[in-house]
Amino acid sequence: MPDLIDIKKVKETCILIGVITKDIDRRRADEHINELAFLVDTAGGHTIKTFLQPLDHTNPRTFVGSGKLDEIRHFVKENDVDIAVFDDELSPSQLRNIEKTLECKILDRNNLILDIFAGRARTAHAKTQVELAQYEYLLPRLTRMWTHLSKQKGGIGMKGPGETEIETDRRIIRDRISLLKKKLVQIDKQKATQRKNRGSMVRVALVGYTNVGKSTLMNLLSKSEVFAENKLFATLDTTVRKVVLENLPFLLSDTVGFIRKLPHSLIESFKSTLDEVREADILVHLVDISHPDFEDQIKTVKNTLIEISAADKPTMMVFNKIDAYTFIAKDEDDLTPVEKENYSLDDLKKTWMAESAYRSVFISARNKTNISELRDGLYQEVKKIHIKRYPYNSFLYEMPEDQN
Repeated sequence: MPDLIDIKKVKETCILIGVITKDIDRRRADEHINELAFLVDTAGGHTIKTFLQPLDHTNPRTFVGSGKLDEIRHFVKENDVDIAVFDDELSPSQLRNIEKTLECKILDRNNLILDIFAGRARTAHAKTQVELAQYEYLLPRLTRMWTHLSKQKGGIGMKGPGETEIETDRRIIRDRISLLKKKLVQIDKQKATQRKNRGSMVRVALVGYTNVGKSTLMNLLSKSEVFAENKLFATLDTTVRKVVLENLPFLLSDTVGFIRKLPHSLIESFKSTLDEVREADILVHLVDISHPDFEDQIKTVKNTLIEISAADKPTMMVFNKIDAYTFIAKDEDDLTPVEKENYSLDDLKKTWMAESAYRSVFISARNKTNISELRDGLYQEVKKIHIKRYPYNSFLYEMPEDQN
């Protein structure tokens, strides 16, 4: 089967298009576009220009206004741009209208994320999940450019009387979707059996926005070699390791990173992967404290946890990358209001972060700063559950006095 989406070895030139609305101000729109550029870089593209347009709401026909689209068309033609990437999901009609105008390859944010997932998938499980999400994304956007799919399947009865090529392609894709769903049901059963076979050990899941350092922390706590890279979605498959702190064992899992506007089809396709989060006893929510928009990333993760019914679990907040955190110190005689960028780490620790129902820890996984504090906090949280589960041997899990 040919790939639906290719990531070329030679970097393709890309332009990025977004909007500023009453819900998304200029600062946040810039942050979204910067993240989109990171996604493009992860997928192997090269961004040469960005376009942002203030609008009350997106244009239902062309996403941006007709004047802005004409400006983009001239730039695409003059600079021989390969791909135009939009920072929102495009409807099938928007996609068709924009393609006719720009006459270049069009990707929306969802398509780009699926592109990256396709390139990152390594196991049969991940590849099946991504392929299903790709086909479900493709089906409502099917046009005659996809008629080559009819060559995928031959035989009698493939094309009935009067059936058009595009209808044949839709049927091929629906059949493929049905087959992939059945395959995932079998994989899900196998994964569920694997989880049951782990017994009743306390289970801890690392969750967080993509590229916050989950795999690095996983390696540090479990002394393993999980793949870690400064790219978005470096980890797709869940990795589970047995960890022992003092004399207390538990299972630690590293899960796929979340991201704003994560395609719903991916959440559905990765259900069994996210089951590691749903069935965990404790969540360790890792945050990149050095990211200028980390509070928005926290909201995205929490909203995703709500969507998969995992938001009510005991959660440790772990603020990572304190070595990369920067702030602008204000002079004592500066009477201008204190902004977010003026907060030091000590200032942040006195805000809502210190008022959480569960403990918060500030670390640097890369420099191994405050890792002993993290281990101690994690030990205490695991022990609470372990004592409830095994009350008869709780005395075994008391830490030595000099470590309390």
